[in-house]
Amino acid sequence: MNEIFDALAHPIRREVLEMLKRGGMTAGEIADQFPVSKPTMSGHFAKLKTAGLIRGENRSGSITYTLNLSTLEEALLGFMGRVGIGSGEAGHQGKAGDTA
Repeated sequence: MNEIFDALAHPIRREVLEMLKRGGMTAGEIADQFPVSKPTMSGHFAKLKTAGLIRGENRSGSITYTLNLSTLEEALLGFMGRVGIGSGEAGHQGKAGDTA
């Protein structure tokens, strides 16, 4: 889970995930949208891949990235469980009008 939240900490990586919601894109197509060097973007792609948030597939000499939404969903559900969101008790605490 730490790798996922670390990957999500950078705004460029979050924007890459937003872009990939619309479908797969090549590394070049994504990199062209940001004012940083190709090696910097490569580092961002590596961080997202290590966290399992994206998949890269070599197609005709270029890498096409796609979103791996299941990893993000699992991490968010796991985090919510750790902080008590979604458990039966959390919905009853602190509601206006509740009496002891």
